[in-house]
Parts: sequence; structure tokens; C-alpha cells
Amino acid sequence: MVRVHVKSGHDSCEFEFLYECQSDLLIDEIASEVIQIFNLQSKIHRLISEFEPLLLPFSGDPKATSLLRAFSEAKSYASKDMVIHNRPLSFLVLRHHFETIERELVAKFDILGVYDSTQYQQLSSDVGLLDKDTTQLKLAGKELMKEKQLCDYIGRNEKTKIVLKLQPKITPPS
Repeated sequence: MVRVHVKSGHDSCEFEFLYECQSDLLIDEIASEVIQIFNLQSKIHRLISEFEPLLLPFSGDPKATSLLRAFSEAKSYASKDMVIHNRPLSFLVLRHHFETIERELVAKFDILGVYDSTQYQQLSSDVGLLDKDTTQLKLAGKELMKEKQLCDYIGRNEKTKIVLKLQPKITPPS
């Protein structure tokens, strides 16, 4: 397995994670997976940053325990600390955490003072998500072509560690 340290092309290193894949995978497949992980990680951070402060007054309230636990577990898993601990993120585990947060939020809207899903839907749509068609993967400053395999860039060594950057494609002015 190739260990890939994925970083956002933004100056902020808030969103970074480790990802593992085979070296013979197409760049297009890798891009699709890492963008999905990045987008879920972004959504989780956004929901927690918006709703967690509203829960502070309820920290001892049994009605809020399951939501607080869901936030804590998702925040811990989606954290860049996973890079420090050398643990790759899984799209399936992230999706499970996101769905748990969604389910708990909907069940606890009344505690948060939210009585319809409009605020939640607005927050979800406000997150700056990456799009597969407008995002490029860069390795050492060089754009990776989606129709090639990762091994075309790094060789067939499955124990390789690399850093990839996710960046919006820059279209030249016409």
C-alpha cells in the first residue's frame, strides 16, 4: 500500500489526512476517493463548529449526551491529528460518523433551538466542497493526469510515502 498524505491547496492545513491505495490505481480513482474524504471531513468540521457551541449549556444533560458523543467521535476521527498518529482515514468510517451526526442533529433540533431543517441545510450547502472535475492532484508541484496510474509517477514500490495536494484547476485567461 502506498501511504498518501493529502493536503488542501489552501494555506490552511486544517484539512489534511492520510490515505492508502495501491500504486496501480488510476489517478482518476484516487482523486475521486480523496475528494470524497476531503468533502466529508469539511462537512463534519463545519457542522461541529456551528452546533457544538450551542450544546455547551447542555453538557450534563442526558438529552444531549448522544449528540455530544457523536460530535466528539467524529471530531476526533476527522481531525488532522490522525496524520500525527499515522492513521489513514476511511471514507466509509467518515460517512458513518457524518450520518450519525445528521441523525442526532435532526433528533435534537429542539434542544438546539432549531425547529426546522433550514439552518442545517444552509450550513451543509455553505461548505466549500471540492468537485472532481475542477480539482487537480499535484505531486511535488506537478499535476497528475487522471488517465494515468499512480505508479507512472512513483514506480511500483508499494511502501512509498508521498504528499499530494488538492487544488482547484487554474484556467488560463482567454
